[in-house]
Amino acid sequence: MSKLHVRKGDIVYVNSGESKNKTGRVLQILVKERRAIVEGINMVFKHTKPNAKSPQGGIERKEAPIHISNLNILDPLTGKPTRIRTNRSKEMGGYQSANIRREQK
Repeated sequence: MSKLHVRKGDIVYVNSGESKNKTGRVLQILVKERRAIVEGINMVFKHTKPNAKSPQGGIERKEAPIHISNLNILDPLTGKPTRIRTNRSKEMGGYQSANIRREQK
């Protein structure tokens, strides 16, 4: 499976769907489904029964996964969405490059 252009912690821009033109931070990546959970994007209602965690039960809002093809990474310098290009070289073993700079973790 190919590497994904989005990583956990990235600030992303939504290209299409109900949450179009919104931005958010990636909370989780679902690699096999090629989806990401983004903070405040694609909100759904979850109906819960009473249990130990929530004795009252009720309706709660939570983020649903969104396909990564609908996401672009925001360039921290310009604040605009950019595309990621993957370059492969024998010396480096492959790396990603674009007009963005990710913070070293």
